[in-house]
This record gives sequence, structure tokens and C-alpha cells, in this order.
Amino acid sequence: MNSSKLIDGKAAAARVLQKVKQDVLMLKADHIQPALAVILVGEDPASQVYVRNKILRAEECGIRSIEYRLAADCPQARLLDLIAELNNDASVNGILLQLPLPGHIEETRALQAIDPGKDVDGFHSENVGGLSQGRDVLTPCTPTGCMYLLEQTLGDLSGKHAVVIGRSNIVGKPMAALLLKAHCSVTVVHSRSQDAKALCQLADIVVAAVGRPRMIDASWLKPGAVVIDVGINRIQDHDRSRLVGDVDFDAALAQVSAITPVPGGVGPMTIAFLMKNTLIAAQQQRQRALAHSQPQEAVCL
Repeated sequence: MNSSKLIDGKAAAARVLQKVKQDVLMLKADHIQPALAVILVGEDPASQVYVRNKILRAEECGIRSIEYRLAADCPQARLLDLIAELNNDASVNGILLQLPLPGHIEETRALQAIDPGKDVDGFHSENVGGLSQGRDVLTPCTPTGCMYLLEQTLGDLSGKHAVVIGRSNIVGKPMAALLLKAHCSVTVVHSRSQDAKALCQLADIVVAAVGRPRMIDASWLKPGAVVIDVGINRIQDHDRSRLVGDVDFDAALAQVSAITPVPGGVGPMTIAFLMKNTLIAAQQQRQRALAHSQPQEAVCL
């Protein structure tokens, strides 16, 4: 394996988290401790693992974490009441609602209930719209982490042709918006695209977020392309279970200039940028509080 081609997500995430930790210490010096509220509804095993990992990273960064566990049959009204309480709690800077939610709860309504300034997942329509307009808002953690990896690998992305495979609200669409903001030419490939393979072959950057194991092989990729593989798929391989991406990693390695492995690529970046978003939310809330506390100048008529 050519390790020089690997984009090390673990090392990149460690750098992001170290900077977050330093900035949190600066806020603490001003008697402000960033706080993240995490809401878990039900007992989905994967969600429990994700929440535990997020809380551990928060503690390592000096961010106070507050966990709320609601029963799987929790009424939607109870969840919305809790979100409203957290919105109004000035000591809480970020609110994370762990997905997926039980079927009886309207996901969109629950996410829309979160204060956009505390929406550390970047899923509120105000943040989604702000991103599409190129404004500085809280952006979804996984695409933002992908952008960090691309910028660390390529530097200036201006003029690059990027193909995003997949159009989900969580990854594909915000990824395309972030790439446009970075002045890339962007193509989004999806299940209705005609000759998706030919479109990918033109790309300097390929971001695969389709959820199909090893769908993209070397024949899809332009020589020297940079590949960000967001896919995390569990497969059975020779009587053992293992994780693979949406890209056939072994086949692609000889074709590309750089690629993220699975695991160890994009995955660590998601939690790192959740911590970063919590820090940003705390900083922005502090700035707003300071602005409101400044005496207003008298207006002479």
C-alpha cells in the first residue's frame, strides 16, 4: 500500500480537536465554558455508540456535555418541550438531536425546533439556506470535515472540477454547496444521472456519499484524482465482518493521487467538527451577548 496517497483522517481530526481545546481554554479564562446538550430518543445501539463517542470527545476538549435520554415511545410534544427549554437556557451553546428518531416523531419538525444558533449539526433550514447563499453559518459536520481534508491535501480548490456522488440532505447537498463556496465547478451525480461513470471520470475531486459498498472502482476515476470516501458499509468478507467505503479502495489506490481510507478517513472528522461547531456557537453567542450589553448611543434629532 502506498501510504503517501492516504489522507489520514485520524491525524487531521486530532489537529482540529487540539485547536478546539486551546480555544475552549481561552473562553474558560473569560469564565465561559462551552456546553453541548445531546438528546437521544430510544435505544438504538449504533446511536448509543455515537453519543458515547461524542460525549468523550467533548470532555477531552473541555466542553461540558449534558445528555438527555428519552424513551423510544416518548411523545413528540415532550421532545419539543425539551428542545424549547434548551433553546432558552443561556448556559447551553449547542443542541444535538441524535438521528434516526423513532417513527412517530416528525424528524423535520424536531430539527426545525432547534435554535439555528445552537444547531451544531447544521440541519436547520435557516443554516441550510445560509450555506446555499454562501453565508457564514453552522454547517453539517461531515461535509465540513471533508472540506478540511480537501484543503489540507490540495490547498486552494478554486477552479477544480468536483463530482459529488449522492444528494442526501446530510452529506451530498451541503457538500456541493461548500465546494461551490470554495469556487469549484460542481457536478452532483445521483440515481437518475445519465452515464454517471463518465461524469466522474472528468473530476479532479470525487466525494462518494451514496451508501453502496465499493460501487466506484478505478474505471470511474480520472488519473490523479483526489477521492473522499464518505461511505461506511459493513460487509461479510471471508467469514468476518468489516467496514468498507463506497469506493473500491484497493482498485482505486493505483489510479488516484490521494484517497481517504475506511475506516480512519472521514469518520473521525465528523465528531471533530461537531466540537468545532459547538465552539463556534459559543463564541457567536458570547459576541451577541456582548453587543447587547453595550450601552446604546443617544440619537440627537
